Amino acid sequence: MQQSSDGTPPYDVTDPAFALHVGGKLSTTSTVPLRDRDDLSLAYTPGVARICTAIAESPELIHDLTWKSHVVAIVTDGTAVLGLGDIGPGAALPVMEGKAVLFKEFGGVDAVPICLACTDVDELVETVVRLAPAFGGINLEDISAPRCFEIENRLKERLDIPVFHDDQHGTAIVVLAALRNAARLTGRSLGDLRAVVSGAGAAGVAVTTILREAGIGDITVSDSKGVLHDGRDDLTEVKRLLAGATNDSGLTGSLADSLRGADVFIGVSGGVVPEEAVASMAQDAIIFALANPHPEIHPDVASRYARVVATGRSDFPNQINNVLAFPGVFKGALEVRASAITESMKLAASDALAAVVGEDLREDYVVASPFDERVAPAVARAVAEAARSAGVARR
Repeated sequence: MQQSSDGTPPYDVTDPAFALHVGGKLSTTSTVPLRDRDDLSLAYTPGVARICTAIAESPELIHDLTWKSHVVAIVTDGTAVLGLGDIGPGAALPVMEGKAVLFKEFGGVDAVPICLACTDVDELVETVVRLAPAFGGINLEDISAPRCFEIENRLKERLDIPVFHDDQHGTAIVVLAALRNAARLTGRSLGDLRAVVSGAGAAGVAVTTILREAGIGDITVSDSKGVLHDGRDDLTEVKRLLAGATNDSGLTGSLADSLRGADVFIGVSGGVVPEEAVASMAQDAIIFALANPHPEIHPDVASRYARVVATGRSDFPNQINNVLAFPGVFKGALEVRASAITESMKLAASDALAAVVGEDLREDYVVASPFDERVAPAVARAVAEAARSAGVARR
């Protein structure tokens, strides 16, 4: 370990977060014995040659005879890590290690962090394609928008294993589940709601897409310059397509303008929403202020005007946490050797997650806890069945 000039560690040894991370959060363990020469000859040479030959002759045997059927690559380039931004692949590694821990603990899925020292889209795609034979799925993580959209789409075209950008789709699955339950609590359906999404990055695009597919009544998206609409000439291609597919009411102006009379606010952008804008929302409003660590609307403010409040934080009720989605999504996809994760599989995952709450639904419980042991199995079953229905399951 590198030390400072006086011999002390270059970090606060009394900080429990640093203490937990010393040496990293992962290790590899063998699943087979290695006690003597016979064990060695089976696990490695010469016995392993028979396995290699069998896979060469029948490539599908790789799923049975290697770890491929239960392992995911967590891939990042470190360009959009948490709320820290572009901090690079090395600094992103603790997050990827943590993601691997969550995969294992909550879904029983093994995962390997892969932090790539390249940001060029072509290079990144080619690198992942070349790594893919060793893995049953690819979880893209903390890759900046709009690059993340092209990277995911190109990998889906090139690979026959699930590719899932969790910052997009994990967030969207959990938001939809919580919103279904919040609407049910207030005696409404999704089709009755007018929603405003603050943020047109990876999460904002995915949340908007899944809510439209689920039948939201109306939805408007805002970026840092205001409401997305067809009249703006400063939109990226992704935002231009989003503007054309949303804002049925033809709203213009600022985020605050769009909140007047809105039923739902979903924040995935950071920033601060003025209290007077929150106060202008409809009765029985639903506020999901998901920026971490500082929600766009503080829960104390939100609760003055909203019936249901959710955040991305664990110290308030109704935490919208991606760990409610990705372990079960991959568990279900891997169980049936899915070739892709389809939109119907995401919707099925969301429905299953919403159903876990059941009749215990209340204002401070519209989404299950990450520690609810029913979550990952329920999501996995739904995803597996949806994969079969979509024709992407291979067993």
